[in-house]
Amino acid sequence: MTHLRTLALSAVSVIALAGAALAQDKIELKYTVPSVPTDLHTQAMKVFAEKLEELAPSRFDIQLFDSGSLFGQGADLDALQRGNAEMTYVSFQLIADAIPEYGLLTAGYLFQSPAHYRAFMASDIGTEFRQRVSDEMGIQLLDTCYLGTRQLNLRQERDVKTPADLAGVKLRMPSSDAWLFLGQALGANPTPLPFGEVYLGLQAGTIDAQDNPLPTVEAAKFYEVTEQIVLTSHLVDGINVAVNNQTWEKLSDAEKSAMTEAAVASCDWNNEKRSENEERLVGFFEEQGLTITTPDVAAFREHVQNFYLQSDRAAAWPEGWIEQINALAAQ
Repeated sequence: MTHLRTLALSAVSVIALAGAALAQDKIELKYTVPSVPTDLHTQAMKVFAEKLEELAPSRFDIQLFDSGSLFGQGADLDALQRGNAEMTYVSFQLIADAIPEYGLLTAGYLFQSPAHYRAFMASDIGTEFRQRVSDEMGIQLLDTCYLGTRQLNLRQERDVKTPADLAGVKLRMPSSDAWLFLGQALGANPTPLPFGEVYLGLQAGTIDAQDNPLPTVEAAKFYEVTEQIVLTSHLVDGINVAVNNQTWEKLSDAEKSAMTEAAVASCDWNNEKRSENEERLVGFFEEQGLTITTPDVAAFREHVQNFYLQSDRAAAWPEGWIEQINALAAQ
């Protein structure tokens, strides 16, 4: 009886050890972001985790960290490159900081929709871009999630058809050089102002306008101190789901496919929710008494792209990429 009990205990121990070994064999994925839980791309991380578990059951140990709880804002990319985390979102602006010629991907009116980002990523030049990012930054870009389309929001109603109609308009922009350049390209007088001061600036007339995606106009209640939204759609913003090369190179082809499919599923969810919200908000702002107008977007696009191309910024841009990316929008 004692012998049987010993055998049984041994069997339990073997099973426990085997289970521990299997657990250790799981691929750890610490997915870290600075954004808060209510942000759609934060919520999309859960969609990624659920889809990856469905496609590769028990293969990955997926740990989600939001609100900068693992690494503070701006430290996520460094954490990936050092191997202290495996996944995060990486903006095109951060990529341009590391590889300056890719600053063209942050230019106004380059991308026209979430589908346009994906068409670029799937193209020959998109493949070249992703390979260089992998080689020089040590990360793989799995898909691009939509962050929203920036529109102009004016304190007083104004007839805006072309960039010339924004002459003299004090347009609040974030304080970085790249943002101020975009404001200038739009034809306005860009005025740096911290985000927290924008509401009072509009109320007092310190600034004449601000630019942000429509959900930000709602969340910050800028509609209370403005009269008009001009649907310039001057920057369609996106952010990339990224995994470091240390993790990526451990994966089988099937596991890489599962991770990519899960990233696409998460961006699909995010993109649908964001687009629905933006469509809803046009009606909401009209109900609040704002005038919603659409300018000659083609005239804005031509003016802004020429403004960039004639600047020193464009000197390092890959030749012919603007034309090729523009052509992809029609596909």
